Amino acid sequence: MRFLCLIYTSVDVDGRLSKSEMNHLIGEHFVYDEGLRRDGTLIVSDALELRNRSIVVRPHGDTFSVTDGPFVETKEYLAGFYLIDAPDLESAVDIAKRIPSARYGAIEIRPVRTLTLQGDLAETS
Repeated sequence: MRFLCLIYTSVDVDGRLSKSEMNHLIGEHFVYDEGLRRDGTLIVSDALELRNRSIVVRPHGDTFSVTDGPFVETKEYLAGFYLIDAPDLESAVDIAKRIPSARYGAIEIRPVRTLTLQGDLAETS
């Protein structure tokens, strides 16, 4: 079963960690990623640019608005993700607890669902 582990970190972490501490944290992620790859659990993982580099696209009638940055100011922001393959939610929780950035914020675990067409739409495809 696939799970998406969303890494939320505190805005404070970006300014609180020294360059050396940040390099150590990144190194921990590299080691952790390699272990998950070796055991066939990791599908993909990546860090995201800082939130001030994000763009939000929202529909407005027949057009779209494009704005800089996140829509809501929060103390935590989405910093990265792991897409994993685990036998069940309990296993996914164990994996998420060991993500190095977990000690600086929170990990949201979302099961990935497979969308299927139902009813009349399924019969026409």
